Amino acid sequence: MKTWRTTALAGVAVTALCAPLAALAYEEAPMLADRVEAGDLPPVDDRLPASPEVITPLDSIGSYGGTIRRFLSGSNDHNSILRFVSPQGLTRWSPDFSEVIPNVAESWEVNEDSSAFTFHLREGMKWSDGAPFTADDIVFFVNDLLNNKEFYPNAPARFVIDGQPMQAEKIDDTTVVLSFAAPYGTFLTELATPLAQEPVIWAKHYCQQFHPAYNDEVQAMVDETEAVEDWPALFRLRCGEVEAPNRWGNAERPTLDPWVVTGDGYTAGSTQVIMERNPYFWQVDTEGNQLPYVDTLQWGVSGDAQAILLEAIAGNVDMQARRLTNLQNVPVLFENQEKGGYKLYERTSADANDMAIHFNHTHKDPVMREVIRNKNVRIALSLGIDRDEIIDIVYQGQSEPYQIGPLPQHPLYNEQLGKQHTEYDPDRANEMLDAEGFTERDDEGFRLLPDGRRFEFNVSYTGVEVPAWGDNLEIIREQWEEIGVGLTANSVERSIYYSRGEANEHDFMVWGAPGGLDPTLSPRDVLSIHPQASWFAIPWARWYLTGGSDGEEPSASMKERLALYDRFKGEADPEKAQEIFRQIHQIAADEFEIIGVATRPSTYGVVNAVLRNVPGALPGSWMYPDPGPTLPQTYYYAE
Repeated sequence: MKTWRTTALAGVAVTALCAPLAALAYEEAPMLADRVEAGDLPPVDDRLPASPEVITPLDSIGSYGGTIRRFLSGSNDHNSILRFVSPQGLTRWSPDFSEVIPNVAESWEVNEDSSAFTFHLREGMKWSDGAPFTADDIVFFVNDLLNNKEFYPNAPARFVIDGQPMQAEKIDDTTVVLSFAAPYGTFLTELATPLAQEPVIWAKHYCQQFHPAYNDEVQAMVDETEAVEDWPALFRLRCGEVEAPNRWGNAERPTLDPWVVTGDGYTAGSTQVIMERNPYFWQVDTEGNQLPYVDTLQWGVSGDAQAILLEAIAGNVDMQARRLTNLQNVPVLFENQEKGGYKLYERTSADANDMAIHFNHTHKDPVMREVIRNKNVRIALSLGIDRDEIIDIVYQGQSEPYQIGPLPQHPLYNEQLGKQHTEYDPDRANEMLDAEGFTERDDEGFRLLPDGRRFEFNVSYTGVEVPAWGDNLEIIREQWEEIGVGLTANSVERSIYYSRGEANEHDFMVWGAPGGLDPTLSPRDVLSIHPQASWFAIPWARWYLTGGSDGEEPSASMKERLALYDRFKGEADPEKAQEIFRQIHQIAADEFEIIGVATRPSTYGVVNAVLRNVPGALPGSWMYPDPGPTLPQTYYYAE
């Protein structure tokens, strides 16, 4: 796996994987053929681009029809849809996560210093409503949204280099140049991640009606829409955002996805979400069959992980690992394969840790802030965790003690970052806490803070996401009692979890630590760059993302790392780029801001026994994001 490499090669053109199928007649799903015959749709040849992307299925050419059934875990599980439908960005990951390849862009060229990227689009490509997709759609995003201070008071950092947002120049309908104020060596890689799809998710012909530059009546639309205060809010409600439930909430919104939502889409009260094939989808297989093969996606909605497990073993889930990956589920999933008519597939995690403790270094309480920012306190708390006990009980021995950072098999592995202070040594932990002045205790033996309160952490976690986190926290609670530190943990719904974290109202948060095999793609635990996931310092992340106009100025150490990160993004030489990241990791190792527990074992998902072209094993990573790059549009049911 080579995800640490940049794939932007100066002066090199990257072309599509396969040549057009000009000699073959295109074929389509029977449900679309019926609509063509009825006059509701143009013929398939008129719906496809002049040169559709040709996909070679994993195992075999498929047959049309059927429904893939999956489950969402509530009203805020929108990324489960994104992972399966797959981010249709300008670029995408190859199925093995080894390189960036063309996607919506048919090909590209990069200038000498990697500051300008010329993308070539497919002639005749269309949105899901049949309207042309052209360079105008990309320019609409850049000129009317990205560089509009009303819509983006602070442009997303992924589109900002040297303090300046990305610019766009239309050459013709199928050619657009995206340029930056300085080199951006990792831009093509960034575009393959799930969070950089903005250039191609907003259809100008539809979304311009919600923009004041194109519609003088926008304010009247705002006034008529409940819970909307201005045109940017109206725009996002109707046209969606990259990573938000509203992306799937409007069936009228045109997309480039293989399937599109129907009915009311995905809303707060949804009990089921239905998606049907996009008749204008722009990929075909090697025999000219328009993709996708499967007609319909059906998503049940349940906040009960046990209920989703029961649906799986009853044979009512056709392809899913999400919400089933609790290690304790593996035996029951394995035992019920024949009864449920499914097989298991392996999901190899790219994460560094299954559960990291993200102490809040920007705590609103000055006493807690001082405690958390004391490195010796953090070391003592780490030494007070018996990771071997947790691994034996919770992970059935299938893990190892670890902190954060690249795993040993990765070229950027830093042993200090990954392994320091993972030994269990409560005696030393007690000595360190005593030495830091926490010598006073209450009647129950808990240490006291300088203001007389009990030395105790309160943490919320999403038990539906990963039930093992609750088990881990209960064991840590018992272990920390031995060093006089209290811990109270409560399972909450995901939306509550996020709202508390974003409001900076937490002692610490627990979540999996990314960056094991994708450290440069997902560095949010060593760099305060993610406003919803750099839980150790959300105000620092806001400071960085807003150029200092919001949030809180980071520590000197973090400012040094952020400056290095900006250098990294602009470095086109892969060797120099990874050397910069080694410096970032070393500084993070010396700071020791976050505590990890244990590496994440491989997890398993279920796949219908007659569903074909599904890999037996695939990478598990948000930056991948699985299973999307394996192209679910090629999955099909064997007859």
